[in-house]
Amino acid sequence: MPKIVDHEQRRRELAAAVWQVIAEHGVDEVSIRTVAAAAGWSTGALRHYFATRGELLAFACEQVIDQVTERIRALPPPTDPVRAVRAILLETMPVDERRRTEASIAFSFLALGLGDPELARVQRRHFTSMYELCVQMIEGLAAYQALAPTTQDVSTLARRMHAVVDGLTVHALAGHLTADEMVAQLDAYLSEVTGQDAG
Repeated sequence: MPKIVDHEQRRRELAAAVWQVIAEHGVDEVSIRTVAAAAGWSTGALRHYFATRGELLAFACEQVIDQVTERIRALPPPTDPVRAVRAILLETMPVDERRRTEASIAFSFLALGLGDPELARVQRRHFTSMYELCVQMIEGLAAYQALAPTTQDVSTLARRMHAVVDGLTVHALAGHLTADEMVAQLDAYLSEVTGQDAG
């Protein structure tokens, strides 16, 4: 009887191999050859699933977006709205090795998306999903009356939140902030926008 192959599972294995290569050697080292080696596959077998490096990176980035979304959905229901927003935003930031690898993959698309339409599509999905998450966070804070008095609308506040989170993430990835410093700056921002202690 022929062996039944779970193609989605095999694609997830390859995404994990991409993350492994990035964690150990950086985004520049991702190639059909290095990912095949990390997965224990032949390059020919890998090309059956992904013909190009761009396809491989795009899939890995979309897996990151899906994983982070799943983790956020699995968080316990909020009892304190400010701490809930903090916990959700930290799921998207490089506070540990796993999330650092995820952020490295996602932010590698800033440059990679400039010359590749497929990667640009994934980059747009990453930015759009993060902005929509920030809109939800601001609307949630407003619903709980946990925003400091402001004349700014939801869109403006959400874009600022998005910019703060992305900016802190990039600074941490570049080594300009430690994870603890990044979290302290996020707490300072949340305290400012809510008028409450976020730490």
